[in-house]
Amino acid sequence: MTKEFTGKLENIDEFRWKIPRTYSKGMKVPGIIYSDERMLKSILKDNAPEQVANAAHLPGIVRASLAMPDIHWGYGLPIGGVVATDVKRGGVVTPGGVGYDINCGVRLIRTELKASDVEDALEKLVNALYSSVPAGVGSTGGISSGKKELDQILKKGAAWAVSRGYGWSSDLEFCEENGAIEGADTEGVSPRTYERGKKQSGTLGSGNHFLEVQVVDRVYDRKAAEVFGVFEGQVAVMVHTGSRGFGHQTCSDHAARMVKAMAKYGISVPDRQLACVPVESPEGRSYLGAMRCAANYAWCNRQVITHLVRDSFEKVFGESAESLGMALVYDVAHNIARFEEHNVDGEEKLLCVHRKGATRAFPPGKDEVPDKYSDTGQPVIIPGDMGRCSFLLAGTESGAGTFYSTCHGAGRLMSRSAARRSARGRHISGELAEKGILVRYVGRDTLQEEVSEAYKDVSEVVDIVQGAGISKKVARMKPLCVVKG
Repeated sequence: MTKEFTGKLENIDEFRWKIPRTYSKGMKVPGIIYSDERMLKSILKDNAPEQVANAAHLPGIVRASLAMPDIHWGYGLPIGGVVATDVKRGGVVTPGGVGYDINCGVRLIRTELKASDVEDALEKLVNALYSSVPAGVGSTGGISSGKKELDQILKKGAAWAVSRGYGWSSDLEFCEENGAIEGADTEGVSPRTYERGKKQSGTLGSGNHFLEVQVVDRVYDRKAAEVFGVFEGQVAVMVHTGSRGFGHQTCSDHAARMVKAMAKYGISVPDRQLACVPVESPEGRSYLGAMRCAANYAWCNRQVITHLVRDSFEKVFGESAESLGMALVYDVAHNIARFEEHNVDGEEKLLCVHRKGATRAFPPGKDEVPDKYSDTGQPVIIPGDMGRCSFLLAGTESGAGTFYSTCHGAGRLMSRSAARRSARGRHISGELAEKGILVRYVGRDTLQEEVSEAYKDVSEVVDIVQGAGISKKVARMKPLCVVKG
């Protein structure tokens, strides 16, 4: 991967490590990494802490440049990074703080099925899902949109899909932003972006994106689990994908513009991948409008896939999705920048919160949390790797220090090329089958790149965020069958 980080970290407590402002001239705030001592060793080898320090130079940044325990090297801000800037006091927005796959996110669909109900139908089910949901690089779906139709997707997000029969109206209640963030503006969307978005609604991306049928094998918080509709032995479905080529092009276009625009605003950053402009500048407003379009595209994408998943279950089990209890638990966004009110040094401030490979984890009582979850806090969905497990968590009030943010997954330990080298000559699908996990995939490289050892153990990551108090465990799910892009 990258060179090892050689800076000296200050230990704050069992789960927090500080990069002091003295590490690099121009740092406006410290960097804070959430980790235990054991996981810190792998984090330092990745050199992602350098990116944490770089982000601390951003104009208008408040409190600290933050990193979750799944941190690893990314474009500009590390994956697992969180930064917030003061909108009214020169705070900036940076595409590198959001990433290329805008609103890459995860949703969890519950069922009333138990593992024993599906064990004899697993192969039929995974084949149906693989056949129904297009996956992989350049994959296209059954929805082909002209510009006028695509504009509606960009404004309405998941609601557009529901209005066309792809899902239930109740799904929208259980999406962040109700499946469409306000302020989407197509003015900053390029013709090339439109072209890339025409045919990718309802498709899984490549790499770590997946569709997974799981069994809930452990419940930690029975009260919260009951509210979320989750129980031990239950079959659930997890969907992980984002805005596909539409989001990638949006990031590319606006990052290039900001590199040129920084001089106009007298901004200098240590890494051009953190190119940024004031939130309230014309360039900032243009990016945010286009980013919101991409976010809505992603919510529509996951909504269409939800419909395809329900349709596959209906065909395999001969019952309606309603009778199978296939309700949406929640849909969370990673890779997004949002305006949020937070208390900073005793003052309520409007912040532009960048979460890149990090999950919003709002506590009980927040207006943005659905009424059903007002006493539990927001559901937080944390996928692991295809050979181990995933988690359902909940937001906590003690998460205020991270702007109510937590991890988003396991986090890579190996680059994709290193993972391929380590898996060369192995029969990965056979290894998974020996664990009772069926897999269907596009391209052998995908399985090699996504082997379990390429990732940190998500159980250890989740233990850290719970130990730090920024979210709490509700349930654990283990894979039964997986579709990889």
